[in-house]
Amino acid sequence: MIDLYTWTTPNGRKVSILLEELGVPYTVYPIDIGKNEQFAPEFLAISPNNRIPAIVDRDTGQTLMESGAIMLYLAEKFDRFQCHGAERWRMIEWLMWQMGGAGPMLGQVHHFVHYNPGKSAYAEERYSTEAHRLYRVLNTRLEGRDYVAGEGRGEYTIADMAIWPWVSRFEWQKVALADFPNVRDWYVRIAQRPAVQRGYQVPKYVTDVPMP
Repeated sequence: MIDLYTWTTPNGRKVSILLEELGVPYTVYPIDIGKNEQFAPEFLAISPNNRIPAIVDRDTGQTLMESGAIMLYLAEKFDRFQCHGAERWRMIEWLMWQMGGAGPMLGQVHHFVHYNPGKSAYAEERYSTEAHRLYRVLNTRLEGRDYVAGEGRGEYTIADMAIWPWVSRFEWQKVALADFPNVRDWYVRIAQRPAVQRGYQVPKYVTDVPMP
């Protein structure tokens, strides 16, 4: 049994989507970051960096913070949604691309463009430009492919699940997915999966999955 501490953010949805895809039992503990619940001592004991998501594996006693580490742990525990051999490193490469690039940069777009428009023209231009660059990188990677890692046209892995929730906020980012057709097709392909539809609504319903 997995205890999932999460909220309705792209990082949180990465893990709830994976758990839904795995079909394993898990218990959700909402951590309302709008109410600063991430600073509660009980949560800090699990996630010292006061960030969601975090998990407790009741089978092993393992606690983990950081969404990328959680996804690698779950993929290995259940031996699903991961590549093997040389392609495993390709999967990890794109997972790290999300963790170190797409997530932080698109998060800045959310802050300056969606939540605080007009506060800093420099920041809006800087991060919007970087967002479009990252979409071009992903669009190039998906040329002739269904997923970012795996042989042939690729296989659906935790790398896709990590990237997808950030792309799901394309409207916040003022990005037209029509300008990135490979990303658009990949996005819709994943969005139509029932487990993704369910995981998107954890820990509560906010909106339907955005569709281009």
